[in-house]
Formats: sequence, C-alpha cells, structure tokens
Amino acid sequence: MTGPKDDATKNKAAAGPEDGLSPDQVATYLKSHPDFLSRNTELLREMTLPSRWQDGDGVVDMQHYILDQLRGEIDNLRTCAQEVIETSRHNMSNQTRTHAAILTLIGASDFENLSRLINDDLPPLLDLEMVTIGFEPADPPLPDLSFDDIQRLPQGTVEGLLGESDVRLIRDMTDDGILFGSGAGLIGSAAIARLRPGRAVPVGLLSLGSRGSTDFHPGQGTELIGFLARIVERFAHKWLEPDS
Repeated sequence: MTGPKDDATKNKAAAGPEDGLSPDQVATYLKSHPDFLSRNTELLREMTLPSRWQDGDGVVDMQHYILDQLRGEIDNLRTCAQEVIETSRHNMSNQTRTHAAILTLIGASDFENLSRLINDDLPPLLDLEMVTIGFEPADPPLPDLSFDDIQRLPQGTVEGLLGESDVRLIRDMTDDGILFGSGAGLIGSAAIARLRPGRAVPVGLLSLGSRGSTDFHPGQGTELIGFLARIVERFAHKWLEPDS
C-alpha cells in the first residue's frame, strides 16, 4: 500500500535525469523570468499551446493571443527593415542623380549654356518635371540675365519665400508663374534654394518642381539640394563676374 509520499516519489522519479527538468522546475523558472519567451520567440513555434483555458467565468484564447501578438511584432520588424532599405536606396539614387547633374553643369561653356542645361538636361537627370533658375533685378542690369531660360523674379521674392533659410520644401505647390513660368500648372510640389548674390549678380533661386504633390515636403533632407544650389551659384558668378 502506498501513500501520497510514495506517489510524489514516483512522480519525481518519472521526471528523472533522462527527462531533464521537471514541469515544476520549468514553471518556476518561467515565473521567475516572465520575459523569457518574449526574448526567445522562436521557441513558441515548437510549443503546443492550449487554444483556450478557463479563467473564472470567462474563456481566454491564450494561444491565439500570443501568436497574434508575435505575428504583429514580426510584421512591424519586417516593415521597419523594409522602410530602412527603401530609404537607403532612395537616398543613394538621389545622390547618384545629383552627381550626374553636377557633371553635366561642369560642361557648360558660358552662362547661357548653363541656363539651358539647367532647364533642359537637369529635369530628366533628377527625375523632375522642371528645373529653373531666376534672379531678382540687378543694379546695374546684367544683359546675360535676360535670356528666356532665366526667370525674372520681382524684388523681394527670395526673402518672401525663404526668409532666413537657404532651402525650402513645398508640398501642394501653387505658383503663378514666377518660379516655373508657363509650366507652373504642372508642378505639384517644389524645392527652392537660395542662390546667394555676388559682386554684380543679384540674389536668385534654383527651383526644382515635381508633378507629385508630396514628392517634396517638409521633413525631407535638403543637403543635396543645397549642394546643387552652391554649384549653380559658383558657375553663375564665374560667368557673370569673370573679373571677381
């Protein structure tokens, strides 16, 4: 005849060294380390969880809850990783396009040729609808700023659009033709960058326009746009102020 003590002894023997840890030991460990499964989620794939358990008067679908939570976390991680990859590719593409645009501008033979390259060659290179440059009135006037490819900006335009900033990104762009001329109606968003004045060259703007209303928007990086503007600015000073 055996009593409770003997039964306990048999149970312990059943969970001997060949079986590893006993259920009680596993349960005790998990209670002491509640984050163990969240740090080792791959183990849940190997486990058989109860689909339902009784909790007082209600029924808790524990297995589905845990699996849904894990699937959500995995999906979030995949989404974040994909966003990082896409952002890196986008940034690399923009950098490559900007470098190609600068190499094109280096080949300009004079300021008139520079302005044509900006208007005609830069849009496809930068995957944009339009790229223009414009200047406020010069004093004394500069004949080279009267080319058709140059936008004539009213006095105070640059200050009004940029304030103290050098670059501004505008979504849902509305232009009356000051920046993009007859193509203003095609532009949904834009990036505008200051062209700083020189000894004789007035302040101006480099304007990049896209059809998409959200292709340019506040929060995007502006380093490449600012760099491109500095290159255009240097060439403008080179051709319009050869003695400076």
